[in-house]
Amino acid sequence: MMTRIQRVFFKRCCASIATKVSRASEEYVPPYEKPSTNDIAKLEEFLSRSKRLFIITGAGISTESGIPDYRSEGVGLYARTTNRPMMYQEFLTNPKRYRMYWARNYIGWPTFSAFQPNETHRTFAKWETQGKVFWHVTQNVDSLLTKAGCELLSELHGCSARVACVDCGYKGMTRQELQELIARENPVWTAQSNTINPDADVYLTEEQLGDFRPPRCPQCSGRIKPDVTFFGDNVDRRLVDFIKGQLTQSDSVLVAGSSLEVMSSYRFVLVAQQLQLPIAIVNIGRTRGDEAAHLKISTRCGSILPHIRINELPKQ
Repeated sequence: MMTRIQRVFFKRCCASIATKVSRASEEYVPPYEKPSTNDIAKLEEFLSRSKRLFIITGAGISTESGIPDYRSEGVGLYARTTNRPMMYQEFLTNPKRYRMYWARNYIGWPTFSAFQPNETHRTFAKWETQGKVFWHVTQNVDSLLTKAGCELLSELHGCSARVACVDCGYKGMTRQELQELIARENPVWTAQSNTINPDADVYLTEEQLGDFRPPRCPQCSGRIKPDVTFFGDNVDRRLVDFIKGQLTQSDSVLVAGSSLEVMSSYRFVLVAQQLQLPIAIVNIGRTRGDEAAHLKISTRCGSILPHIRINELPKQ
């Protein structure tokens, strides 16, 4: 059970969500040009030829829900602050950094977990029900595609809503249950932050850390981590092979909201090239895959994807 202080803090965090979402397009989405009617027509034509569409999505589809990303020009975490995500080896080997990570994540989770899908997430879920999507791989760990109803989905970098023990592999606890465990271990500790980072944590000072006690696995007392791929860690090879297998059965690729700077997602564009699959990219600004694209539209995903008329696409 949470203490009264913790309940008050949780309510304040949730109350700030509406404000964060309402200003998201200004704060976290880079400047962009609205798509032309020609852009919409070209993307509809591209999709009309696809019967087994493979989708790759990145942080650019979630910025419109109020979640910042790392790399967007001028508005991403790297551009706005000197803060950097924690490397996996730091998390594993440095007890002070492990403690700091969980203090920040504990404070950030009420806000992060309350974010909701936007039009783009719901559009992809609708495309599934209309039989357009063969498979979808996302770099995002925010669960928004799942919340929107997507099921033909691989979460390439994991999901923040799940947790796992680094030492014994225990996965019998949800992220919310872990939140409650941390609250019990820290009945009077709390902190505040006006920031929210892409992976659910916030910025805290050493002074704010105080006497915070980090969580331990209830089964082996080992180290707990969100079930996500940290920077400096590797994506599960079996998952990569499965996704490649899905890609080989697809007939076209749509990249949405990703710069493809991370090799873990860019590798699928390289495979698509080898398979000679047509590739379309919708993203603000350049991406690593632009030269491979048969169609590139530089705009906000939410300004074009919900306007594609899947039901009216001509039969092949």
